[in-house]
Amino acid sequence: MSSVQAVPSPVRSPDLTPRDWLEAGQSLLRRGGLRALKLRPLADELRVSTGSFYHHFPDFDAYQGKLAEFYAETQVHDLVDSINRAAADPIDRIRLLGHTVRRRGGSRLAIAMRAWAESDGRARDAVERHDDILMAFLRDCLMATGFAEHQANVRAYALMALGLGKVHAPYLEMESLFEEQIAILCAPAR
Repeated sequence: MSSVQAVPSPVRSPDLTPRDWLEAGQSLLRRGGLRALKLRPLADELRVSTGSFYHHFPDFDAYQGKLAEFYAETQVHDLVDSINRAAADPIDRIRLLGHTVRRRGGSRLAIAMRAWAESDGRARDAVERHDDILMAFLRDCLMATGFAEHQANVRAYALMALGLGKVHAPYLEMESLFEEQIAILCAPAR
């Protein structure tokens, strides 16, 4: 009779930070929306017990408030700062923003945050602050290329809205679509 020993699943280090919990929550939101954001799946995502959650947050409501705040403040500021350091050319900054958002699943997170904002004022305020920061970033990049403020705002809005859209268009080459949109929206008027 052979004895088979179970292989334990990998356990995450107990040295988690509040940011780890917030990023895990965003991962759940991206994949399943607000209905997926629950304590047990959150702990499973991090491979820890639910009890370790309470080392960082007094309750789930407080966690959700911090999650909304993280989306609206720390995370978007970090993103804009890193893009500003990485690229000097304003159009390259817009391009880098688009690539980063796509690579990180930012559109799916933004859609989930907007759905959450329909029922929670904290999420609504977070979405508005997040949008204000990204709109200002895009506007400033476009103004640096020569657009007047109003035109820069209109184009920044279009870029933001395009980033949130999930339109089925099999006749468009998705790999080149973003570059074509930049060419249309960011090229100075003649």
